[in-house]
Amino acid sequence: MTRRYFGTDGIRGTVGQGVITPEFVLRLGHAAGRVLARGNAAGRPAVLIGKDTRISGYMLEAALEAGFSSAGVDVVLCGPLPTPAVAYLTRALRLTAGVVISASHNPYQDNGIKFFSGAGKKLPDETEEQIEGALDEALTCVASRHLGKARRLDDAAGRYIEFCKSTFPAEVDLKGLRLVVDCAHGAAYHVAPDVFHELGADVVAVGATPNGFNINDGVGAVHSAGLAAQVLAQDADFGIALDGDADRVIMVERGGRTFNGDELLYAVVRERMRQVPVQGVVGTQMTNYAVEHRFAELGVPFVRARVGDRYVLEALEERGWLYGGESSGHLICLDRHTTGDGIISALQVLAAVRRIGGRLADLTAELKMMAQTMINVPVIEGFAWHDHAPLARELARVESELHGAGRVLIRPSGTEPVLRVMVEAADADLAQRLAGRLAASVRS
Repeated sequence: MTRRYFGTDGIRGTVGQGVITPEFVLRLGHAAGRVLARGNAAGRPAVLIGKDTRISGYMLEAALEAGFSSAGVDVVLCGPLPTPAVAYLTRALRLTAGVVISASHNPYQDNGIKFFSGAGKKLPDETEEQIEGALDEALTCVASRHLGKARRLDDAAGRYIEFCKSTFPAEVDLKGLRLVVDCAHGAAYHVAPDVFHELGADVVAVGATPNGFNINDGVGAVHSAGLAAQVLAQDADFGIALDGDADRVIMVERGGRTFNGDELLYAVVRERMRQVPVQGVVGTQMTNYAVEHRFAELGVPFVRARVGDRYVLEALEERGWLYGGESSGHLICLDRHTTGDGIISALQVLAAVRRIGGRLADLTAELKMMAQTMINVPVIEGFAWHDHAPLARELARVESELHGAGRVLIRPSGTEPVLRVMVEAADADLAQRLAGRLAASVRS
């Protein structure tokens, strides 16, 4: 079945256009409710709905609630809360599913819907396809006595804060550390600073005054240059930048050095190896080749999954491994959570640093990153890049010039109409020049 609505991370788009409208989201809630009711043998199904801080969240939350209720599904509302918090609470409360209203790192004009299973994991492709099929069915309403009820979970943030703290080693604390925590004016604005503060850190919160329109606006994980400046200005030990729904993290160490998801994953795994054997690590097509090479030297198997944290998770579960992640900052530590979590990932990095008694740079000193240049080239929907002759010719020339000492990755985005062109090489100028040539061939 061809997926019409779901991408690699749920359904996403510009509010008021395409599928991100109250009418479609109402139908989506009803369709998802029908599918969940079919698979729920014991009692009435119930779902948890969380959201980030976008102004459109109010509208879409109401539409989803109405859709689920009309299908006979109870709803628990938790308000603004990180995506991984919804995953945790869905599992902890033994609910049928969790739903997050968020467009992650996108600007406020966008929004989206993503689902978690009762186990706190992204829905499998098969279930999303069933929901898409149910969208073609007529919108009806169960009898009044079967309508779903709604209630609000008032202590949702507090429950999640305690869960995050529970993933940090009991014998370690953050006393003496000064942290800049950038919440991207997003879903973690009222939880992330408290987590780090309650573990002993002196916290300077930035990006923690959302107004419905400023999410990801010059702050957060996709704008880490600002974080580096804040770390220097605040004389902080670390900066921690989350994105709008707080499922990814980028970190900056004292002095202004920025560490991306590849480096943070390596740091966590390298320190874990001091305690227990690590069976293997999962990256993606975008993971820096240096990570793969270094793990090979350490005798740790490494595999690449498709881009998207859901595919990293699938690869981990297939192999029974625990650690994986993406360059963008999605890290998965299955010994701590069922999904990627920016706050918990940052805690694992800080715990690793505290345990070695050194710096993050010490944990990653063996990792010699290759230069990567990625260019997002706008394309029309359905652009058949495999058949684009100018790109094919330029690709052959670029791969010849690299002589096997680098790599090229070309892939369509799963969330927006762009073609991602990435070149990796030991020399940064070479990577940038070759990526520019490939991008130009696409634009032609």
